[in-house]
Amino acid sequence: MLRRIMPELPEVETVMRGLAPVMQGVRIARAQVNRPDLRWPFPPHMEARLTGARIEMMRRRSKYILAGLDSGETLLIHLGMSGRMVINPEADQKHDHVVLEMETGARIVFNDPRRFGAMDLCDTATLDQHRLIAVLGPEPLGNRFDAAYLETAFKGRKMPVKSALLDQRIIAGLGNIYVCEVLWRAGIHPQTAIGTLAPHRMPVLVRHIREVLTEAIEAGGSSLRDYVQTNGDLGYFQHRFAVYGREGNPCATPGCAGTIARMVQSGRSTFYCPTCQQKA
Repeated sequence: MLRRIMPELPEVETVMRGLAPVMQGVRIARAQVNRPDLRWPFPPHMEARLTGARIEMMRRRSKYILAGLDSGETLLIHLGMSGRMVINPEADQKHDHVVLEMETGARIVFNDPRRFGAMDLCDTATLDQHRLIAVLGPEPLGNRFDAAYLETAFKGRKMPVKSALLDQRIIAGLGNIYVCEVLWRAGIHPQTAIGTLAPHRMPVLVRHIREVLTEAIEAGGSSLRDYVQTNGDLGYFQHRFAVYGREGNPCATPGCAGTIARMVQSGRSTFYCPTCQQKA
């Protein structure tokens, strides 16, 4: 059975890239807000503040889509567990909570059955101080993220490496699926204390983080249950999973006779190979 997952960096990046050609540089002719809240209340007068605004830039920060407006505000979008942003859907749906009608005639719909998503409007000049943005660590595909940064962040700490990589204050955007895949590729046991990782492991970990995320973005993300791209298509990186959701299957590492196992860490399933992923 497919599990509900929170969209991670590759899924959010894929959605942002799908929206950008339709939204960036285009004015919102009309915004329609069909309920007062999602996960949190919408900002006051959101319809009026969005209507007539031109979207100057689309980008992603961690798991958030950011649309900078010519009004000096930024629209922050979080997909949550079941949120979708679809361009020109064929028909209206029950959970179409926010609709953006662009001046070009394109129609952008935010649909979220479980209402764990969110939208906010914040001052662009102080965006880095927003409560959801200020706490974030560096982007794993950005220049600030390298082996030296990891070595400093991990030094002397007892936190398991799986938990550390999921900590958005250390690295922004990583989630459960891709951390499992990264640690398998790097040959690192998920329970390894980060302070015990040898310095030579850091470049390896950085390389695999970048590789896994890049491959997942190229594949359009992973679709397990709710996630779709902006045109309604599914992502297909789930067909490349080596460990995630593969409990009881043979390990795919060449020459390894191990079997993929599952354990729970901080309430989340961790998939790994006990044979080829050894503690440092």
